[in-house]
Amino acid sequence: MNFVGLFIIVRKFNQRLIGCTTFYTSTHKPFSILLLFISHNPLCHSFITFVPFKKMYTMKRLYIALAGCAAFFVFCNASGCKSSDKTTAEKTVEAPAPAQPQPAAEPAPAPAPTDPSKAQHVRISTKFGNMTVMLYNETPQHRDNFLKLVKEKYYDDLLFHRCIKTFMIQGGDPQSRGAAQSVMLGGGGPGYTVPAEFNPNLVHKRGALCAARQGDQVNPKKASSGSQFYIVQGKTWTDMELGQLEMNIGRTNPGFKYTDAQKQAYKTVGGTAQLDMEYTVFGEVIDGFAVIDSINNQKTVRDRPVQDITMKMEIINR
Repeated sequence: MNFVGLFIIVRKFNQRLIGCTTFYTSTHKPFSILLLFISHNPLCHSFITFVPFKKMYTMKRLYIALAGCAAFFVFCNASGCKSSDKTTAEKTVEAPAPAQPQPAAEPAPAPAPTDPSKAQHVRISTKFGNMTVMLYNETPQHRDNFLKLVKEKYYDDLLFHRCIKTFMIQGGDPQSRGAAQSVMLGGGGPGYTVPAEFNPNLVHKRGALCAARQGDQVNPKKASSGSQFYIVQGKTWTDMELGQLEMNIGRTNPGFKYTDAQKQAYKTVGGTAQLDMEYTVFGEVIDGFAVIDSINNQKTVRDRPVQDITMKMEIINR
């Protein structure tokens, strides 16, 4: 008996029937199989279904079967039948949502200033009164070096040899002890330097205790003098001036920004903001601010007070 096989290839695109092909073969087997191929996979939307049929002895029955299959496809396409399988359900590729602009990463905040209850304190005595300075734990190399020199009485009887109004008072040159008025001072030290310890949270506000150093041309790493220091008197600043300084400092220290508290300090009590991130700030005056003004009110010649102003230092417990 002749076998008549029907091979239907169906491709679907957007649930529409777009192609159908048949071919016939012969065999001596007493049955026939109708093979139905329906397109549905992730790339070409195809899947394969095999549908067996009972014996078909006449072409008439074959045509009836074919007509039934065609009606089935028409029904599915008209009603929008879809696979219930989540992995083969029709997938509409949507354009990704527009990327939302991400805020610029904020620079890591600098550590808070030293807790006064945990800090070391030094008294600086002058003929105009005493100043108490607190040393920052955030600058340990400068703190420890300063304490070492104070314990050794290194600073006793040295001069405040450079005093500039609205700027600062400077001392710590060992060559200033008993120096004649004609001697040029400012080049002495213990024979070593201290590596810079810049911290954006430690700025040159009024009363800041800072390390002097040689200029950038001979000191590109901005290492501090081993003993010379200055205490800031300064001037007040405007928002516009501070904004310009932020830009200038930011060129070599990306992300640098003054905090609101720092800006307020500069606008009210003042300081020498132009030195921030250029010279190490390692402490601050917490008592005796008037002494700074008294020293800077003295007559000077080439920035050195005409009348010598000596100092003595001691470590104190608070």
